[in-house]
Amino acid sequence: MTQSRDVAALVGRVLLAFMFVYSGFGKIGGFERTAANIASKGLPLPEIGAAIAIAVELGGGLMLAVGWKARCAALAIAVFTLAAAVLFHNFWTMTDQAMRTNQVMFMKNIAIIGGMLMVVAFGPGRYSADRR
Repeated sequence: MTQSRDVAALVGRVLLAFMFVYSGFGKIGGFERTAANIASKGLPLPEIGAAIAIAVELGGGLMLAVGWKARCAALAIAVFTLAAAVLFHNFWTMTDQAMRTNQVMFMKNIAIIGGMLMVVAFGPGRYSADRR
């Protein structure tokens, strides 16, 4: 039972991290587009926001995947994801298809936050850099 739980923790951690690593890496090549998207929401200092997004998604995602400081990384990703959900998927201000699409994205983000909080609460598992 312990072995399967450890493997599940590893696979779960990697799957949670994958989307953030992929997205963060994509933001490097699309930095201007990311900054413009942030600016379109009326947020200040969009270039700094884009750099923070890359750091959290790529850096935090890699930390989570390998299990190094995984609790801290998961907490940072959870806070980042909550901010993204509220600021970028505010479906309650939209109508029709945009509302439905952003409602799904918002709920997906809430589920991801739940997964990150599980890592915060229970740690990265045995197969992690922190558990050498």
